[in-house]
Amino acid sequence: MTTSKPGRLASELLEMADSQHRLGIMDKATHQKITARHLGADALPTSEPITAAQVREVREKAHLSQAALARYLNMTPGYVSQLERGATQAKGPALALLNVIRRKGIEALL
Repeated sequence: MTTSKPGRLASELLEMADSQHRLGIMDKATHQKITARHLGADALPTSEPITAAQVREVREKAHLSQAALARYLNMTPGYVSQLERGATQAKGPALALLNVIRRKGIEALL
């Protein structure tokens, strides 16, 4: 999928949405949904790479065992162990979920 500069109609829509958000007519969630849809993937937050020590820190901060964290992430405890030892690097959905837990806590997944 290629992303290009928004067209004239999309630019006008974004300008109107910005004005409505600034005036308090449109809530933040709706504004973000509109801008993400029209600006493309560049407007969305990206997942930062996470080190083995950070995976362990996320797990310990949430007071979870490797098996419990694995259940939240829908993966095996062995994979969590590999992440914490640095034998493998988190990618895709696992990386995204770990970043969510790191930023917002395990409560974000409940």
